[in-house]
Amino acid sequence: MNIKMLSIIMAIVSTMISANAQVTKAEIIATGLTCSMCSNAINKQLKALSEVDSVQVNLNTNTFTVHVKKDAKVSPRILKERVEKAGFFVGSMIVTMHFDQVDFSQNATIEQDGLRLIATEKESRLLNGDVQLKILDKGYVTQKEHKKLSKSLSAMPTYHNEDENEYHVKTIGS
Repeated sequence: MNIKMLSIIMAIVSTMISANAQVTKAEIIATGLTCSMCSNAINKQLKALSEVDSVQVNLNTNTFTVHVKKDAKVSPRILKERVEKAGFFVGSMIVTMHFDQVDFSQNATIEQDGLRLIATEKESRLLNGDVQLKILDKGYVTQKEHKKLSKSLSAMPTYHNEDENEYHVKTIGS
């Protein structure tokens, strides 16, 4: 194996980070709702998950704040499927996860419990404590936002893979 090939392999391996991070909360903005019965359908679907501790609903913004039980594991995909099962779509999903000193730079991947989180930010960030991550993939943002993101993230070869366990994310806040 030549040195160039070895350096490429080392670069790929160095961007794979294993972390102990689970979704503790998700803020979901649903689209297509027209009345309180619509939000009730989504609320029932989310509460039916055994991993869910509670759901708070804001009818003014169509936001569902899902609190996950301690040590329970739930993926963003499962939450999205529940919203869709109720007959609606996810317009935005922000998940809160807990991290312990994890360096997260552009194209770095954090793997945990079958989830792959891929950083889309240009600057490196140290993830420590509870961190909010906005999911930028198709089905987790509006169609209009996805079209815009497709252009800006087109340089990322993984962005168009549509792997159900792979999430392109950006940090929210500090």
